[in-house]
Amino acid sequence: MSAASEESTEASGIGETELNRAIGPRLLLLFIVGDILGTGIYALTGDVAGQVGGAAWAPFLVAFAVATVTAFSYLELVTKYPQAAGAALYTHKAFGIHFVTFLVAFTVMCSGITSASTAASAVAGFFSDAFQLGYEAGSTPLLLIALIFMVLIGLLNLRGVSESVMANVVLTLVELSGLLMIIFIGLYAMSDGKADFSRVVVFEAAGDKSLFLTVTTGTALAFFAMIGFEDSVNMAEETKDPQRDFPKMMLSGLGLAAVIYVLVAVTAVALVPVGDLTDPDKPSALTQVVAAGAPGMPFDRIFPFIAMFAVANTALINMLMASRLLYGMARQGVLPAALGKVHPGRRTPWVAILFTTALAIGLITYVVLASRSESSANTVKLLGGTTALLLLAVFTVVNIALLILRKDKVAHKHFKSPTVLPYVGAVTCAFLVGPWARTEDQMDQYEIAGILIALGVLSWLITWAFTRGKRKVEYTGE
Repeated sequence: MSAASEESTEASGIGETELNRAIGPRLLLLFIVGDILGTGIYALTGDVAGQVGGAAWAPFLVAFAVATVTAFSYLELVTKYPQAAGAALYTHKAFGIHFVTFLVAFTVMCSGITSASTAASAVAGFFSDAFQLGYEAGSTPLLLIALIFMVLIGLLNLRGVSESVMANVVLTLVELSGLLMIIFIGLYAMSDGKADFSRVVVFEAAGDKSLFLTVTTGTALAFFAMIGFEDSVNMAEETKDPQRDFPKMMLSGLGLAAVIYVLVAVTAVALVPVGDLTDPDKPSALTQVVAAGAPGMPFDRIFPFIAMFAVANTALINMLMASRLLYGMARQGVLPAALGKVHPGRRTPWVAILFTTALAIGLITYVVLASRSESSANTVKLLGGTTALLLLAVFTVVNIALLILRKDKVAHKHFKSPTVLPYVGAVTCAFLVGPWARTEDQMDQYEIAGILIALGVLSWLITWAFTRGKRKVEYTGE
């Protein structure tokens, strides 16, 4: 590299990396949109309507606002420190406490792998539905389909980031086609007089909760549908120009997802009564919407195929995120150095990919076997809510970290969030972590989160025992 190019690289803050910088602005936008869209909107629209009634669009809109405020904090941090590791990197730079850093990293990793594992299990179910195989939940064939799917995701991840991101492009387009199908079918049904818009403005509180708490509980659940934008910061070392591309693409991706979510929620409630959307004995909420909007047409037979690919995209992107997170942590000396090894030919973090894939296979086995119990009907809702709970806690820490890191100056230009937004983000995210943001049947989220955190503490102790005296505490971003 010439002296001039070295100076240019240093001034831009991009820095050197062993990973392949293959992601341009368009691919980054599709990555972000594809990560946000997926399991949340396809699986939870009916559940959100069950929390608030016909005004199911309101929690999605509030969740978008909360996510956008935190996205501004992520944008300042990722353009200031354009390395992989995301929230864990920012936490370590702000607090410098290995235990806290490890827990944040472990929490983010678990949220991604749990989400991907649940998505893989859902893919198996959609596969059975699409081909009318009739496999029962928890059956061995469904388990094998889910495990084969995750192995394929791992192989695609090992192949290279370009191949993985291009697969994400295809799957994102499939995701969008399914949601646009619902919106256009809704427009057709409206023109035919089948829609009842009076239901769209009806709030129905569960129990004696106020309107504020009703929207709050709905938002805590709908927030699962808005997460995903934060995964993209773990791809910073594989983005061609992170300082230029991340602000426009992240905010555009969030806005596009919010518009689609609101339109889908309005369409769903206008075409199908809330009681039917939440009825466990009936098809999935969006499948009912397609059938109601275009009766006599084969859209309800096509939709399971689209949903299968949409959920598959969630798994792909979450596994990309989890492996890059482990890679970034290993390169910073917080995790064993072996997890930071890069394949000399493919230039992918192959050890981290194998580790996260193996962990996901174990989680898939547990999820599929657990689906044999009566509580399995709410598996996606419970795991989705737990994922949102864990990430809301992480977002609280990230917003606080930004306030601390404001005093840390860097030589290159970077995005700057409005001063008040990190305060707003920290307060709103912390508020949504509390039990007042959940109904009684959602309190099991805290138990699952507690178990995950306990596993994190145990993992930290084991890591500390094997690496004490050998850790290289860097996290300088240099």
